[in-house]
Amino acid sequence: MAVDEKLQTVRHSCAHVMAEAILKLYPGTKIAIGPAIDNGFYYDFEFTKDTKFTETDFPAVEKEMRRIIAGNFDFVRKEVSKEEALKIFADQPYKVELINDLPDGETITTYQQDTYIDLCRGPHVANTKEINGQAFKLDKIAGAYWRGDSNRTMLTRVYALCFAKPNDLKDYLTMLAEAEKRDHRKLGVEMDLFHLDPEDPGQIFWHPNGWTTYTVIQDYMRKMVRRDGYLEVNTPAIMPRSLWERSGHWGHYQANMFITESEKRMFAIKPMNCPGALEIFKSKQRSYKDLPLRLAEFGHDVRNEPSGTLHGIMRVRGFVQDDAHIICTEEQVASEVAKFCKLLKKVYHDFGFDDLVVKFSTMPEDHVGDLATWERAEKALSDACHEAGLEYEIQPGEGAFYGPKLEFKLYDCLGREWQCGTIQADFQLPSAERLDATYIGADNQKHHPVMLHRAILGSMERFIGILIENFAGAFPTWLAFEQVAVVPVSSEFDDYARQVNDALLAADIRSNAYLDDENMKAKIKNISQEHKTPYILVVGQKEKDEGSVCVRYRFSSKKPQETMKLEDFVKYVEQKNEEKGTGI
Repeated sequence: MAVDEKLQTVRHSCAHVMAEAILKLYPGTKIAIGPAIDNGFYYDFEFTKDTKFTETDFPAVEKEMRRIIAGNFDFVRKEVSKEEALKIFADQPYKVELINDLPDGETITTYQQDTYIDLCRGPHVANTKEINGQAFKLDKIAGAYWRGDSNRTMLTRVYALCFAKPNDLKDYLTMLAEAEKRDHRKLGVEMDLFHLDPEDPGQIFWHPNGWTTYTVIQDYMRKMVRRDGYLEVNTPAIMPRSLWERSGHWGHYQANMFITESEKRMFAIKPMNCPGALEIFKSKQRSYKDLPLRLAEFGHDVRNEPSGTLHGIMRVRGFVQDDAHIICTEEQVASEVAKFCKLLKKVYHDFGFDDLVVKFSTMPEDHVGDLATWERAEKALSDACHEAGLEYEIQPGEGAFYGPKLEFKLYDCLGREWQCGTIQADFQLPSAERLDATYIGADNQKHHPVMLHRAILGSMERFIGILIENFAGAFPTWLAFEQVAVVPVSSEFDDYARQVNDALLAADIRSNAYLDDENMKAKIKNISQEHKTPYILVVGQKEKDEGSVCVRYRFSSKKPQETMKLEDFVKYVEQKNEEKGTGI
């Protein structure tokens, strides 16, 4: 989505108003930085030792902010010299540090509203009256190291929501409340999908329910890539330092790698799968006739992510990618990217995601390879986008250290954006300077191929987290870990319930028979709440006599219960499994 620059200016201006309010209410506070962000802004503060600032202080700050806004104060921009700036902010050490770090000769500007002056490039609104006093709300508090350095002071980061109109804020708060109900961490426990152990941060313990859905998705992806011409491979979890040095990861990614030693040799647990795939390509001499070679791998990767960045199963240390590497000639890049985009759209459609945004990430400051090679790689990817009919937004400097990439972002039912799929054009890893992969061309000479790194779901774990929240745990039939629950009206019909369940299992339908002593209504309530099972089959005398089942649909308000022959119900579920999509 395009950034609303006017709204971002309002948000940044409101951040200055919050800083003024906090300085007035809590004298002696030190101010750091306060940028606009998605949905609002934040400002970092160092409060005095005597100040215990908590969320209970929010109403007082908001009241003072509204008083300032009502004053209709102009935001006055002023250019100052470095010496003057240092005098203005002499009692603000974080501002002084920022000023001292500015290059000589750079223009320094301050903005003032009311009695508050801040060091800032701007821009700002002309007057506080342009900030709607009913369209912002202080949101939460977090810790943040100054300049992101864990060796520096821990500051208090105050987040706020800010919109153009009160109704926009109201709608966003409603969305947040709905998102909280859908939180995958909460539903993961309630539905017995997985658990996370604080003693083993960033690692997931999948329970039978969650692992069933996991393997359903994995089996689906395995079938889709096989149909699209991929060959599945598997590479070692631990590989030597020498390989990571040649690939460039040791010099550019080492901080995120878990490293170990054996027999006086250094090894690393793989954070990504690409070097292994290229080693398979190099295991024998290849011809241009072998290309493109599409190697798929459900590669288990481990990355040393900071514990503070971990988030449920969305951001973890150990994860599996639906990874693949397409090794091809430079001339094949465009057609292979176009082919990949077609597969990606089909997969996303089957999961219920049809709205996509494509971002094109170009060469970052920290990169390997020369500029000319990068320009060729970026042009190849751009040409591929045109061939695939894709419109994209440029993300300057956001590419991988070895190549430019396309990122595919989807939107869930709450309108939230998720970056999942990616394809990256890599001219570096197969080169003579790196892993020196070659093939014999039509001219009978050796050539270096191009490597396309691509994933559709990205991290399996993260994608499942997205699905849990998108469907609020109520998975469509084909993804549900329990598709059918068979409930007898009394223990007298347990045998028939077993027969029904056995027939469903024989048809590869994921079913359970609930034969415990709990009464039927309690069973149905618990199944609906805990498992969110698409179909509950109630069986009694009538069903036993007729060889039928009484089907209760999960969304009973949309589809009332009905009785059907068991074999007809089996065909119905089989059809739903084949159709995919989001229905039951």
